[in-house]
Amino acid sequence: MPKIPKRVDWINTVFLLAICLIAIIGAPLYLWKYDLHPVLIGMTVFYLIATGMSITLGYHRLFSHLSFKAKWPVRFFTLVFGACAFENSALNWCSDHRRHHKHTDHEDDPYDISQGFFWAHIGWILFKRTPEPPLDNVADLRKDKLVMWQHKWDKLIALTVGLLLPTVIGYFLAGWEGALGGFLIVGTLRVFIVQQCTFFINSLCHTIGEQPYSTRCSARDSFVMSLVTYGEGYHNYHHEFQHDYRNGVKPWNFDPTKWAIWTLSKLGLVSNLRRVPHSRIVMAEMTEARRRAEAELERVAASDDAAWRESATEALNELLEKLAASYHELETALADKVELSKKALSRWQGDTREFLGHLAEIRARRLPSFA
Repeated sequence: MPKIPKRVDWINTVFLLAICLIAIIGAPLYLWKYDLHPVLIGMTVFYLIATGMSITLGYHRLFSHLSFKAKWPVRFFTLVFGACAFENSALNWCSDHRRHHKHTDHEDDPYDISQGFFWAHIGWILFKRTPEPPLDNVADLRKDKLVMWQHKWDKLIALTVGLLLPTVIGYFLAGWEGALGGFLIVGTLRVFIVQQCTFFINSLCHTIGEQPYSTRCSARDSFVMSLVTYGEGYHNYHHEFQHDYRNGVKPWNFDPTKWAIWTLSKLGLVSNLRRVPHSRIVMAEMTEARRRAEAELERVAASDDAAWRESATEALNELLEKLAASYHELETALADKVELSKKALSRWQGDTREFLGHLAEIRARRLPSFA
């Protein structure tokens, strides 16, 4: 891969270093010496949710992927509190993110994981490419007056609403002690937490986790990350079906952003929720299961244990035949535009999970010589 010329972005570097040091050193010292006013505790919780969800629901699913349409109050709220996360304007953020999806794991990916964990996590912010990519993929957002208003004033919004407002409120609650608490806890520590959670999606969710839908790119599902990013941890699903308003597509998946969008739709504040048909999800799971079995067949073929190779190959071929029959049945139904029942789709999905279970058993019985 050719080396891309880069330069240090001193503004971002100094700002992020200051945020990091204040959050790690200043905030704990304050909490050790002072009691945080109950109102400031409530504000911290509110700001954590408001800014975090403004990134996931607003910047990401609404503006980047157009997963649904939203009326101006939702767009305004997410633009204001999205700015308070200090992750750039929505226009810049969406341009980078759309480029990430188009060029995942390649040199034109802004936070390309193949350049290392640190680069994907924060390095791409500290070191800018020369020349910087143009904002040529957000023409639709340029037509949105609210987006362009926020693009012009995002730094001012971030400073006044994200840092100054909590500081002022803290002062009126408890004098300079409260002002310091508002700045350090509601402001700085909260910014640090929200930013690091966002950054981990770009780094950790392209490094560790499961890939039930596709291995075409490095994106992975992480339940743990979904807990701290309002459902964004289901990154493998998201990269396979990026326009779905849901990231955690299974009913049991923890995806508060999905629930918030659904709730807003019932209140009439958002509409046109985009969903991937269940049949396409099942087909993606079957395709990935078949790929894993075929890869296992190749590994088995390399074994120097003839008896094991023969028995494992027979078992794998039997599994593949059953999966192929289900896949063909689903493929034919889709081609003929047959209405598929939830029961049938759930059966195919269950068969795929059972298939993966048997595959895991075969893998577990492999001899050490080719493990």
